[in-house]
Amino acid sequence: MIRVKKTSGRISLRIQALCLGKDFCVTVSGGDQEHIGAVALAIPHPSQKDKNKISATVSILAIPGHKEDELAKNVARKIAVALNATVSVSCGIHIDNAETQEIENIIAAVMDMTDTMIRKLI
Repeated sequence: MIRVKKTSGRISLRIQALCLGKDFCVTVSGGDQEHIGAVALAIPHPSQKDKNKISATVSILAIPGHKEDELAKNVARKIAVALNATVSVSCGIHIDNAETQEIENIIAAVMDMTDTMIRKLI
């Protein structure tokens, strides 16, 4: 299991990856109440525009009322394309009374943590 932790303002974030053969099971969590808000599954394939590049198709399941679906999708796609692997991402971050800037900072921090995770998985 590979872990990356980071603090963004008043929130602690964590991304973990479990290697399953060539594939990866990833969790993104943090905040006041960790949970499962959305799950994304990314499946890599050759790009239709350039067969020498990798793209990914992503499917999402989201719990009604939760807003982690786009974040889970982006993390799953980024890792799948970078590693040419099937990737599942479970994402649940909650922060009470989150302000718009805090949410933007959390998204940026998670994507930065994703880059760090990719470097560790290569």
